[in-house]
Amino acid sequence: MPEPLAVVTGGTRGIGLALSRRLIRMGHRVVAFYGSDREAAEKAEANNGGQLTALRVDLSDAQQVADAAARVLAEHGTPTVLVNNAGLNIDRPFLELTDDDWRRVLDTNLSGPFWLTRALAPAMLAAGGGSVVNIGATTGIRPRVDGANYCASKAGLLQLTKCLALELAPAIRVNCLIPGMIDTEELRTRWRLDDPERMAQTLDEIPTHRMGTTEDIADALEFIVGPAASYLNGQKLIIDGGQFMW
Repeated sequence: MPEPLAVVTGGTRGIGLALSRRLIRMGHRVVAFYGSDREAAEKAEANNGGQLTALRVDLSDAQQVADAAARVLAEHGTPTVLVNNAGLNIDRPFLELTDDDWRRVLDTNLSGPFWLTRALAPAMLAAGGGSVVNIGATTGIRPRVDGANYCASKAGLLQLTKCLALELAPAIRVNCLIPGMIDTEELRTRWRLDDPERMAQTLDEIPTHRMGTTEDIADALEFIVGPAASYLNGQKLIIDGGQFMW
């Protein structure tokens, strides 16, 4: 019997790479979409025992997404797990956001998951179903300054999760996994957390008094796509050390 297949967008670095690796440990083959970091993609392929295939896709381009989905189905088969993880930040004050800033973030973070899920769901349904996990953000619930485009995209992704959970049930469960402050290179850079004072301020806001790890998010993914979560559908699971408690 062939190994089950998972598709993970943004699956070759950061949180996405941890999710890809966890799915491999769970017995899946993984097709990991990536945007521009070819070096990270090649490294991910080389370091995962032939179980990860990297595929370059611009998720803000509807035709590229459709073509990539068709290629997955033709060359790898039908996935049982789809993780819409890739995301883009272009932070500016609201009055300085350009049309391109708005469209690129909304298309990558919201339209991309819509296009990809729409392309893969019919085959998943025909094959008996599976699990879709959208990776959200706490700023999809609580706004922040200079992030109108990003916050709107993640709020929309949370509502899309619920709509898909209604329409694709019972064969496909759709849930949203929301990371808090996860210790990645991207987050340390954006929030300047190499500054000990800023790190201390951040930790003071988290009741568990530590940053999350990518493995914390992988643990949550393993639960969501596994049999223990078979009655979980249309929900948001926030992994943030108790920082927000929404």
